[in-house]
Amino acid sequence: MAYIGDVVLIYYMEKPAFFARIESIEPDIKKDWFRIQLLILTIPLKTVTWILREEYINGVPYTMDGNLVRIEAVNPLTPESDLEDTKEGAPKKISPKGGRKVVPFIKPKKDRLKEEKEK
Repeated sequence: MAYIGDVVLIYYMEKPAFFARIESIEPDIKKDWFRIQLLILTIPLKTVTWILREEYINGVPYTMDGNLVRIEAVNPLTPESDLEDTKEGAPKKISPKGGRKVVPFIKPKKDRLKEEKEK
């Protein structure tokens, strides 16, 4: 099931349409229905509230105005998958310390002082 804070992919007419984050899930006045507030991750950001049954929140297709809609929870990437190159057969790129190399935007103070002295 998708929970508050989860990112979901919304399919519209069997095609991926947009990503959204679940902001809230509250019971509706109708029995077995829920008010789900979504933050649509587009520019500009938008929020919508849909009234859905639990099975629709869990990925069972349904229709809105006669158009097929489906909500699919997006699984977060694991740190290992982040290290893999997208090219097939490419080895993993790992620094000697086991993580990725961090490139600072600002040079360390000792390097700046050294450059100033050389000028």
